[in-house]
Amino acid sequence: MSRHLTPSKIGLLALIRLYSDGVVPSSATIPVLSFLISYLLPVRSKTSQEDDSVSRDGFTVSIQKLQSATISHASVIPGRTIWDLLLKQLWSINSLDALHAFFDELPLLLEKPFDANADPPDSRPKRMLFPRNSPLGAFVRRSQLEFTRLQFHDGSNLWKSLIIYRAPTLAVWKRRNPAAGPSSYDSNLQAASFDPTGTLSNLVYGNLPLNSSKDGILKHGNTSTDDMEKLLDYQVSRMQRPGNRVPQAMQSQLRAMAKSGLIIPSVASYVHFLDAWKSGDYPSSFDSLHRYFDYTMQSRDRSLYQYALLNLAILQADFGCFSEAVTAMQETVATARENHDMPCLNYSLSWLYQFGRTHPEEMVEIQKKGVLGSEKEALSFLKAKAKESNMWTLLSTTLLSEAKLLLSNGDNVTQAFESIVKASHLNVTKNITEGYGGLMLMQSSIFDRLGVGCQAWSYCELFLQCYAGQSPSEDVIQIQCKSAYMLARKGRWEEAISRMDEVDHEALRTLRYQQFWITNLGILKLHRHLHRDELDAGDHVLAQLQAAPTGVPELQYSISIAEIQLHMRRGDYTHALGLLEQLLTDLNQQEADIFQRLKAMVLKARIYDEAGVPQKGFSVALRAASLAHKARLLPVLWEAVGAIGRVLISMKEFGATVRLIENVLPQALECEDCDLAAYLFSCLADGHMGMAGQANGGSLQRKEKLTKALEALDRAFEEFSRIEDIRGQCEMMAKKATIMHRNGDSVLANDCAAKYLDIKAAAKVQE
Repeated sequence: MSRHLTPSKIGLLALIRLYSDGVVPSSATIPVLSFLISYLLPVRSKTSQEDDSVSRDGFTVSIQKLQSATISHASVIPGRTIWDLLLKQLWSINSLDALHAFFDELPLLLEKPFDANADPPDSRPKRMLFPRNSPLGAFVRRSQLEFTRLQFHDGSNLWKSLIIYRAPTLAVWKRRNPAAGPSSYDSNLQAASFDPTGTLSNLVYGNLPLNSSKDGILKHGNTSTDDMEKLLDYQVSRMQRPGNRVPQAMQSQLRAMAKSGLIIPSVASYVHFLDAWKSGDYPSSFDSLHRYFDYTMQSRDRSLYQYALLNLAILQADFGCFSEAVTAMQETVATARENHDMPCLNYSLSWLYQFGRTHPEEMVEIQKKGVLGSEKEALSFLKAKAKESNMWTLLSTTLLSEAKLLLSNGDNVTQAFESIVKASHLNVTKNITEGYGGLMLMQSSIFDRLGVGCQAWSYCELFLQCYAGQSPSEDVIQIQCKSAYMLARKGRWEEAISRMDEVDHEALRTLRYQQFWITNLGILKLHRHLHRDELDAGDHVLAQLQAAPTGVPELQYSISIAEIQLHMRRGDYTHALGLLEQLLTDLNQQEADIFQRLKAMVLKARIYDEAGVPQKGFSVALRAASLAHKARLLPVLWEAVGAIGRVLISMKEFGATVRLIENVLPQALECEDCDLAAYLFSCLADGHMGMAGQANGGSLQRKEKLTKALEALDRAFEEFSRIEDIRGQCEMMAKKATIMHRNGDSVLANDCAAKYLDIKAAAKVQE
């Protein structure tokens, strides 16, 4: 296999020569030049809508493409198209000597270097000359240089490949040149009238597959080492930026190239490493990683040693060997400092910071050594180094990490917004297209924490409609899962499942993404089973989720909360409270997100309420409300207010409960959380019912409070119905039937009782 020259490049050179000779009219100039530049300087689309499986035609030109690009354009010669002249050029190369003459004449297409003392080149032919540093001039210069470097064996193989390449056009060539025959590919054989299938022809050319398929063309040199390197580099870029694996079609092509005897560049080992890593084949990924970097450092120098360690650390972290990953990353930092590789150093420190946020227990030794300092110091250092090195992607990521740290600690929300706006400005001014996913996910999260559900939903939809095509697959999957979760909170379960099914199946071929997607889907289904009171099915899903931990703290937290809620549904409050106490202890030790800690505290107050001792949860609910108000975690604040309302109801402070709930209910509805709204409406109904009980029998005030209680029960029943909460619906119907019975309206009371039984029966049928 030649390093650069292929038959398709000879076809491009012939077309460039025609353009230089001035036979291309003005009307065809732009189409011809566009065709040439598209192969000499291929423009890679940044959208994910294109197929990642770039075929060989993405780097080489088939004879059919040459024909389709030129046959529709007339030349300056009457009655001849550009394709006719190009075909004549190709068939004029009718011997190995003619091939040498073709390349020897290529320098005539270039402008001579400027020499002030030289005479004007009057003797040169009148044709268009190309500057030596132009795209066409550089391609001509390199092609001529590579041909002079070819050994005789490689030059002979190139000549044979050219014969195979243009063989499909023999019938067309015969129509223009009736003297052409089966042996016209070699003027020597045609002049001596040798049989093209005779002994001499077979001795010189062998059995050339003149009617070859694509595999035959590939086997006989239509792909150069440069083409292979471009193809593999493209696959590496597609696997690193969007994060997908090598598509099945591309894998089959790479296997065909390997079996055809072509020299595969060393970067193929890196492609195999990435593909095996993302598929979960860790032994093969280790083997390919060592093979690639061993070859690279032997053929170049040790300047890439830190990148070998960097890849090894990331691979070990995904494999679950956290201590080995930290050790390898520390060595990466030391080597990068020694080699003054600031991009690698900054990326390694950023990785250590992100790893420490996920696995704080593994960073104890590093924190003792003071490698990163505190979290705020680490972020300040990373921002400063990113600015010095002009690493704008790292700077944008660091700003988002700073905003996430502020939100996690419950600090000033305004400062978090400031960091987000800075990251957004940087993404726009520096055209950091891959940064929009993390940015909009952070914006959606912060508005979700502020209780503005419609704004959080809008950011998810905006990303999926406008930026999903140019963002990494990990960001797309995360936002699709968050969007599905927000749909589930509104009770739109079918739409949530459909949104999860919209995930690109090519991205799910990556094991880590697939595990993340399956876990989120399992959590959605588990919550739906809990709402439908399908506890046995919930046990089955929970066992599957616990059997395959993902390593993502947010998902582990969601699974733990779902397990506690399952025990609450069963009425096992002792076990649920024990699990919750252990969860709170772990969250406090890990200094987890304040949202998670406060959510667990409110759940503790609700466990006490359902267990019949709501006053035990008063202090924890009041403390959670105070901290949530300080951190502006409004959904948690409204839920904590509901828990405080339940305590006040148990103390017969019904008026205070009603005033409290009525003041927060309008803002709570903006969260677009049906479970939260149903909980608050249920508390409001109990408060009104208590006030009705304190009023005089038959008084107008009592009737008014009973009417308001019924309205609140209807609203709570509506919210419970949206999320298919069977137990909540039955409870609301039971309370409504009780009120109707107290009012003496036995018909409506019986209707409510019948509806209660229908809901129970429907739930049993679903089971």
